[in-house]
Amino acid sequence: MNKPKMTAEKGVPSNSRVLMLLGQLEKMSGEAMVTDAEMARQLTAKILHLIQTQEKTRKEVMSKGSSGMEVILASLENTRDLQTTLNILYILSELLTVGGGRRVGVFVSKGGTGILLQLLITASKESPPSEELMLQLHSLLAKVGPKDRKFGVKARLNGALNVTVNLLKQNLQNTKLLLPCLQVLRVYSTNSVNAISLGKNGVVELMFKIIGPYSKKNTSLLKVALDTLGALLKSKTNARRAVDRAHVPALLAVYQDWHRNDTRQRHMLIRKGLLACLRNITNIKLGRKAFIEADGMRVLYNTSTECLPVRTLDPLVNTSSLIMRKCFPKNRLPLPTIKSAFHYQLPHVPAGGPVAQMYNQPPGVDDVVDESDDNEETEADTENDTENEEDEKDHRTGNDDIETDLNKLRPKESHGRPFEELRVYERFFLELSEDFQGYNFDCPKSASTTSSSSFSSSSAATRSTRPIIVPTAQALPPKRVPVPTPEEECHLTKGQHTGPPPSVSPPSAPPPTLPAPLPPLELDTIHLTTDQDKKDDAHTPSPDRNTTSSSQNRPPSQEARLEQELVRVLERVTLEGEGPLSAGGGGRGVEGGGGSPVNATRHIQSPLLLGGIATRRVGGGGGGGSAGGSDCGSEGPEEEGGEGAVLEVPDTALLLPLHDPDLYVAKVKGTHSVPQYTEVAYPDYFGHVAPTFREHLLERVYGVQRSKIFQDIERLIHPNDILDKVVYDLDIPSCPVIDDDGESLKFNSQFESGNLRKAVQVRKYEYDLVLNSDINSNHYHQWFYFEVSGMRVGATYRFNIINCEKSNSQFNYGMQVLMYSVQEAISGRPRWVRTGADICYYKNHFSRSSIAAGGQKGKSYYTMSFSTNFSHKDDVCYFAYHYPYTYSTLKMHLSKLEALRTPQIYLRQDVLCETLGGNSCPLLTITAMPESTSNDHICQFRNRPLIFLSARVHPGETNASWVMKGTLEFLMGTSPLANSLREAYIFKIVPMLNPDGVINGNHRCSLSGEDLNRQWQSPNLELHPTIYHTKSLLQYLAHIQRAPLVFCDYHGHSRKKNVFMYGCSVKETVWQSNISATSCDLQEDLGYRTLPKILSQMAPAFSMASCSFVVERSKESTARVVVWREIGVQRSYTMESTLCGCDQGKYKGLQIGTRELEEMGAQFCVALLRLKRLTSPLGLRNHQHLLDVESDLMETRCKVASSSPTTYVMDEDEPSFLEEVDYSAESNDDEADPDNDHGSEVHENPVHLEHLSDTETNHRD
Repeated sequence: MNKPKMTAEKGVPSNSRVLMLLGQLEKMSGEAMVTDAEMARQLTAKILHLIQTQEKTRKEVMSKGSSGMEVILASLENTRDLQTTLNILYILSELLTVGGGRRVGVFVSKGGTGILLQLLITASKESPPSEELMLQLHSLLAKVGPKDRKFGVKARLNGALNVTVNLLKQNLQNTKLLLPCLQVLRVYSTNSVNAISLGKNGVVELMFKIIGPYSKKNTSLLKVALDTLGALLKSKTNARRAVDRAHVPALLAVYQDWHRNDTRQRHMLIRKGLLACLRNITNIKLGRKAFIEADGMRVLYNTSTECLPVRTLDPLVNTSSLIMRKCFPKNRLPLPTIKSAFHYQLPHVPAGGPVAQMYNQPPGVDDVVDESDDNEETEADTENDTENEEDEKDHRTGNDDIETDLNKLRPKESHGRPFEELRVYERFFLELSEDFQGYNFDCPKSASTTSSSSFSSSSAATRSTRPIIVPTAQALPPKRVPVPTPEEECHLTKGQHTGPPPSVSPPSAPPPTLPAPLPPLELDTIHLTTDQDKKDDAHTPSPDRNTTSSSQNRPPSQEARLEQELVRVLERVTLEGEGPLSAGGGGRGVEGGGGSPVNATRHIQSPLLLGGIATRRVGGGGGGGSAGGSDCGSEGPEEEGGEGAVLEVPDTALLLPLHDPDLYVAKVKGTHSVPQYTEVAYPDYFGHVAPTFREHLLERVYGVQRSKIFQDIERLIHPNDILDKVVYDLDIPSCPVIDDDGESLKFNSQFESGNLRKAVQVRKYEYDLVLNSDINSNHYHQWFYFEVSGMRVGATYRFNIINCEKSNSQFNYGMQVLMYSVQEAISGRPRWVRTGADICYYKNHFSRSSIAAGGQKGKSYYTMSFSTNFSHKDDVCYFAYHYPYTYSTLKMHLSKLEALRTPQIYLRQDVLCETLGGNSCPLLTITAMPESTSNDHICQFRNRPLIFLSARVHPGETNASWVMKGTLEFLMGTSPLANSLREAYIFKIVPMLNPDGVINGNHRCSLSGEDLNRQWQSPNLELHPTIYHTKSLLQYLAHIQRAPLVFCDYHGHSRKKNVFMYGCSVKETVWQSNISATSCDLQEDLGYRTLPKILSQMAPAFSMASCSFVVERSKESTARVVVWREIGVQRSYTMESTLCGCDQGKYKGLQIGTRELEEMGAQFCVALLRLKRLTSPLGLRNHQHLLDVESDLMETRCKVASSSPTTYVMDEDEPSFLEEVDYSAESNDDEADPDNDHGSEVHENPVHLEHLSDTETNHRD
């Protein structure tokens, strides 16, 4: 037999002694090993000696290419001599102790595990078996087992499990042998089948014999026993066995004992092992019940609280927290039903959908919680490992959603509807047939274009500066009540009419001793009057001056000056009531009564009634309820002298040329809501001026979620400390604001776009808030917008929104809520600001019924929790998910835009249709007027390519409206770029596809209870009118061969950062899936990538890396995919804007604001102009290097092939957070870009870009 070919490492002679000895050992084949046992004994003893004394010999034996391991294993298999066997085991032990996993891997690959297990079986048949042999075998198996994936199966098939268990039972007092046996058992138990088998064999009880109270002896033994027990208890059968034998109280007692005695924290691993056992037992319902009965919540809460100061004990605190959360009894949401608090009867219910299921639900069914809300095995234990099960599912099955049917990836040939049906839409395209005969191109103001708009009123293009007089019970009446002129009088246009409740005393009743708030006034009797001050004209913005550009078009220095002026320039509006309230007012002036007007505003408690629409009170300290129908008859009669107080309101017209409070109120009156709102929220009335300071992503404080969870657990531990007092409840329509002794905050959400269903005071400064479902739905809880008053300065309030549904949120990655302070607005800072500390988003203990969870049982809601302080006494503050933008705001903006139109702009506003709720859906047409009526000019005008834009199909995505605002303001601007853009294209714009959802505070649906962006394939004329008619417009264009060049639907994204686009591509979809396609199937113009590419070079918030052009099955009925497939628009996009902020580019590390969103809308326009230039034959030749979309596409393909399974799912691309307990990965965003300059405004970028060469533009970021 040949000598073993040992390839010695450098410096080691090839004839080294160990190699010679191994060669001799190899020559002793099977028979010789038995016959010449002494020789084998000597050889193995010599090899052992060399290996023990010389490191180089170990390297020689284990070196690559060496057959040393095969020789040793063959000898072990063949020998029958005990001493030789022991020698070889010692050799293996020496070899595998050092050298890490590589050596063990070699051992396993050579079949070593099987030889050891076979030897174990053979040795067990000896009577009695050799203790030393068993010790060495188990020691080796403990080393090898974890590295052999099939170890558990091999051991079970060999019968080795019983050998180890029997040995264990016979040697419970023999610590030396017990430890390796337990170590092997620990590895066996990781196999679930083995765990059940061992449980039946009494191993669980055996472990409890070994585990005991605190002792300094045999700690390593105890640690291994706990690990083994933990592995065994992962089996439900074993967990039930442990519960049945009352082991849960025993484990808790042992844990407490170790916690008390391990004062120097030296045995944390043992304590962690005990908790791991409890964690696995509580995965089953019986285990959780036993844990609660054994007072486990209190035990773990107390021990964890004591561990908190020591950071190294965090793993114990985190595991304890996880167990307590899992065992926390599932609570019922404090609601009578999860259906919306508002009901809207549909004309007909679509069959088979979720709305039909809801309508067909038998009366008396509890839809808030299931009868058995607890699954036998919860998903709770996966909280750590797979933080968000839904997201993990996305990761695993991402490719499953990709469209693989090539027929569905090709554009449809037919347009679906006969042209005769579509002819009626011709009236929305007058510009395509307009001849402009009789139009005077020289007359400046008569040159406004034709408008078929009954949509926008042509009222107040200007407004004067005047004080607001607000009726209040606690201020002196004004000395003079101006009489309104007919032009200034505002009358109600809506039928909503709320009179004083019967229990309110008439105004003539004797006044009480204490001042009382104002009762609600009859809306018909309220008139808006203006103060005819001669100086007002100085502050009136003229339409002829350059007020058409957005507020962004001012340099920061000018904006800062304007903000300072804002405090000085005050608007003066007088509100008065007729009848007894104003009859005796006389001619007293506002200056009377002592004190400055500003001081008077600090203590207002009554509702502000705007032309019959009540806004909320300014001061929240006293006992005034909300206006309209929600005062509950608790108000006393008005004090005789308490008719009005002066509220100084900033004139935002200088900073917000498109905002007019009076016009806003007029628009609100024409807005129809299901709850028939009669109030106006102050932020919508005053307007919002974007702050000039940066708002950074919030850095997450370590342990913040854990501390919130502990406060939640305290509710169960110390129930007597919990107030559980309902302070606001929309389910009591007659009286949602519940009166109290002034110790609670007052809440309100009864205004346009408001959403808050219920507020429960949990502790003095802590409130649980419940959001309202979308109307005709039982879920979609995300959007919120509500008002708070009656706060105390200096106190930290905690708010918990307890019925969120998504498994993760950007609130975990630096996003903050938005707050608007009325006192700040009065002081000249009318703005929404990011606020809130200790923000986190986590799974809570409120049970989600299977009715709401799509049939899945055992689901929970999530809590979004934040803390905040209030800076002003008697303030009224508003909180919102994102910057609110109401339907009435849109109507106001459109009216202002129309008033600012210049003769060169062709603007037409049409009413596309009426919504289910009776609100009109506006359609805008914007382009440039032709230069003259010559045939050439008219022909050029009619043949401009069309751009079709839409937004706000999802009401909660308010950022889409702010982007649309930026687009509209840019299009109506007077800059050369805007003019060029209008001359290049005809824009058809539906700025709000879902007015009803927006008005009623929905997050996702319309009044039909359906997501309108999933209805594009076959929209219903009655249920989805806006989608039906918008699609019809596009179908009409396709029929007359004028399909848009670009279609873009503006959206918001709640789980990703930056702004990005989704488009449609056959080629990229095929690459992402496993389908085979011919090269002709994949022939595709890459033009769909051009616009996103241009945006990525121009717009600082835009990220090309986040874009995707894959078509998914779940999105096949969205606007983007339907317009691409059915209308044949190659450049059909969804543009998604983050609700959070940016992690790249100029705005890296910052939260997004309205300035950045409006800038994005303007940049989109500039990109369209660049698209026009680059896609013209000349432009394409000159600028091809800019748009190297082909190479971009190849890079994308390489990435797809090498790394990610998909590029399109809503993945969380954040690295894991350090806190184990957290549900969500935490974003450790890189440090903010030092070049992150906030100063450049919207108008600067486009102008600046024009002066740059294209190459410079390409590299500007």
